[in-house]
Amino acid sequence: MKFKKLHGNNKLKKVDISIIPYEQKYRGDMLFCFLAAKDAIATGYASDKVHGLYLKDDLLDIGANYIQCGDVFYLAIDRRDRVVGMLGTKTVSPTDLWLKRFFVKPELKGQGIGSKLLAVVEKYAADKGITTVHTRFADSYLEAARFYSAKGL
Repeated sequence: MKFKKLHGNNKLKKVDISIIPYEQKYRGDMLFCFLAAKDAIATGYASDKVHGLYLKDDLLDIGANYIQCGDVFYLAIDRRDRVVGMLGTKTVSPTDLWLKRFFVKPELKGQGIGSKLLAVVEKYAADKGITTVHTRFADSYLEAARFYSAKGL
């Protein structure tokens, strides 16, 4: 997958990513990606209001909190083998699931990484017979509101 990036001096750069199911070897890098997203929100990159993103137990043990519960957790991996995004699911009924822990590294937003993560989860949901995908985010997360609205969620 290739994406073009408009950044800084207005030169286009390509970002190659793969969407993969969670692997334990990426745990530290995934947590770093989360912390970068948290820092961006706190400093106003993603919002001018600070709402807490907390490192909860679910991210500390993806296997127990997602995989072993019958859910999935996907990672976006770049060509340097680094985590640049993530998205998990929480199935609440045979036809409903929630999107959880949906983050893209702040400096890489707007390049289609979130769209690729969402597309993989939508395929997963369709394959399972899920018909409703739920989202939840703070009102001040304007990027999330624009993204979900553009995707019809």
